Amino acid sequence: MRITVTGGAGFIGSHTVTLLLEAGHEVLILDSFANAAEDVPDRVAGIAGRHAEVFRADITDPATYNSALADFRPEAVVHFAGLKAVGEAMENPLEYIRVNVGGSVALFQEMAKIGCNRLVFSSSATVYGDPVAVPIDEDHPLRPTNPYGRSKRMVEEVIEDWGRANPALSAINLRYFNPVGAHPSARIGEAPDGVPNNLMPFVAQVAQGVRERLSVFGDDYDTPDGTGVRDYIHVMDLAEAHLAALDLTGAGPGVEALNLGTGQGYSVFEMLRAFEAASDREIPFVITSRRPGDVATSLADPTRAADRMGWRATRDLEDMCRDAWAWQRGRNR
Repeated sequence: MRITVTGGAGFIGSHTVTLLLEAGHEVLILDSFANAAEDVPDRVAGIAGRHAEVFRADITDPATYNSALADFRPEAVVHFAGLKAVGEAMENPLEYIRVNVGGSVALFQEMAKIGCNRLVFSSSATVYGDPVAVPIDEDHPLRPTNPYGRSKRMVEEVIEDWGRANPALSAINLRYFNPVGAHPSARIGEAPDGVPNNLMPFVAQVAQGVRERLSVFGDDYDTPDGTGVRDYIHVMDLAEAHLAALDLTGAGPGVEALNLGTGQGYSVFEMLRAFEAASDREIPFVITSRRPGDVATSLADPTRAADRMGWRATRDLEDMCRDAWAWQRGRNR
């Protein structure tokens, strides 16, 4: 199958492209490389034994990629491209609307022009907001607490409206919980520019000595140890879910949302201790104030993904920490 992957040089995108190439698909990466290293496609090819086509493009400017999309004629699109930091979104919500919502609309219009009706969208569990109850299933109220989550929900709504207007559309909105880890080869992984916005890359950098200490944002949440509890999922499990979702889009039209998580929650302190065990290093930390927009607990009910796609996460916390640490050590030697 011919598949276009927007943001295919990013963290989750690169792992998904690797599996798509290994499965024999033809892949076109559309990426601006604003948040991805230039050598990622070559690293992916080194793992998969095959190259994806690569086209530099700004998702918000269809003039930069409409010809590439029309020439490639994808049968399906996996849409990762976008901004993803909660804190940054709180400070600059208009940019998140411009890129995440505006860029998605531009992409969907180009898909419509070439008759591409299969879509897998990279959404987020932040669309649920502060949960009424956990674990969270797909019928949970949608009430995001920050501009990032609202931008993801807006894109989901656009896809839902597109599906109502286009009976041929088959789209899956994948609501991620907390992706972590790296490819077991340690050749690709999460490589944030500047200060990491997510817990595990920050912990890894502290373990490596790149940063002095970890900031724990709040220890007074209503959780067993006072720190935020999240459902962490290995990026390889997440990548495998995208291949399963692509298969599901081939089963018939419609738009649906599926949670991607393990159903198991870990606190910040539990993650810290697990990474200390994986790295055999002490990780200093300091308690700071809560971040605006954060919630106490976010935990997936992934039952529907298992029922609809036959997919389940299989990697555990030890796997996540081991692979993330191998990646961190290799890229900072």
